[in-house]
Amino acid sequence: MGIVAGLDSSSGFTRIVVCDTETGAVLRQGYATHPIEPKATEVDPQAWLLSLGEAASGGLLEGVQAIGVSAQQHGLVPLDRQGALVRPALVGNDKRAQVAAADLVEAFGGRQAWAEAVGCVPQAAQPVAKLRWLARAEPEAAARVAMVLQPHDWLVWQLLGRPVRRTTDRGAASGTGYWSAGTGSYRPDLVELALGHQAALPEVLGPAEAAGMTPEGLLISAGTGETMAAALGLGLGTGDAVVSLGASGSVMAVHHEALADPRGMITAFADAAGMHLPVVHTSNAVRALRGTAEMLGLDGGLEELSALALKSTPGASGLVLLPYLEGERTPQLPHTAGTLSGLRRESMKPEHLARAAFEGMLCSLADAMDVLRGRGVEVRRVFLLGAAAELPAVQAIAPAIFGAQVVVPQPADYAALGAARQAAWALGVSQGVLSPQTPPAWQGAAAQVFEPGEELAVGQAVRQQYGATREQLHPGAFSS
Repeated sequence: MGIVAGLDSSSGFTRIVVCDTETGAVLRQGYATHPIEPKATEVDPQAWLLSLGEAASGGLLEGVQAIGVSAQQHGLVPLDRQGALVRPALVGNDKRAQVAAADLVEAFGGRQAWAEAVGCVPQAAQPVAKLRWLARAEPEAAARVAMVLQPHDWLVWQLLGRPVRRTTDRGAASGTGYWSAGTGSYRPDLVELALGHQAALPEVLGPAEAAGMTPEGLLISAGTGETMAAALGLGLGTGDAVVSLGASGSVMAVHHEALADPRGMITAFADAAGMHLPVVHTSNAVRALRGTAEMLGLDGGLEELSALALKSTPGASGLVLLPYLEGERTPQLPHTAGTLSGLRRESMKPEHLARAAFEGMLCSLADAMDVLRGRGVEVRRVFLLGAAAELPAVQAIAPAIFGAQVVVPQPADYAALGAARQAAWALGVSQGVLSPQTPPAWQGAAAQVFEPGEELAVGQAVRQQYGATREQLHPGAFSS
């Protein structure tokens, strides 16, 4: 039996899990916060190393043979020719590049041109947009940029002792805006379009390749972004989709090929196992529930809203909430607002509004899922992630709305687990005991499972009611 470690350097903390290579059983764990401001948009990467060192203290990594690294996505670590930082790293929550992203869309010929080139349309969070912002806002610093890394790339490089070779993986690379999951190659012309000159980019490793060995003989696997690591930690495969319930929402699924969407609604991520993770984002998810709870004056928050919703019936007595409170990305209605439709005397009750909020949120996410299904993506199981997935109303309504089995995994450090599984894979390949095509078969996540059962027809009726309202108010929103 061997042991491996997976570390997840998130936006605010580092988590480390030490696992058995054969079963994935967690043997030890470590945790430390980053010594940074909670909502910092610029970070000295040394903070990530300090946090890592604290999380690994007390002999946590004793006996470990390999380490995998997962880290926050969409960060930009700009280096000069000597490998020194040009400026603090720009992280994913930095919104200053919104205008830069729009400039890039126009400069390259529109949304369809970008979707065809790299499988996504630039957003403010992506490194390609951050490079454009840097070139416009800090031209002297931009002129010194000779190498561009992301957080996980930089951490792997540091763990290996800052070698000449710098690496990344296809999962993290697919979020940059200048690497195509479809062709498996960089688009240096897009880096130059954004930055104003060429810059070196890290070598993209395959899923089971090692980034290198430390002088002490510790194998470091390729690493990946948090989304891809979590998918590997959950054990996702073909037919599995993940619905993430945050303030905003997302739907991603495992698929055998990259999907270029000329409308730009699909972001073509690669995963950490050789497959693809097409993702569709919504601007609104749990924020619609929180807004409804506040509107109803519920002191008990989402738990009370959930209990109230279950006192109503499917279809919420004809009430339909289009939850486009912050505009919407899917469908592309950036300047619209939410709508409450179907008000009649008998429907004007708190429980019906509560039910309409849950149904509206889930129908909106089902619309996003249909974007993927419409491109041939198979969805047999839906994994629900986020604190709202624990709400009884979500668990009762979601299976019929999504038309699939719903899985609510037990809370765990899935990104760190995925990084550890990748480390075990790379170690096994290096020892000749695992195939480069198949990751180790670790035990899947403990979870609650909910079936649509006899409620499937009811869910379809709710979807039809929602879709008819959306089409009446926003005709052609998904066909334009």
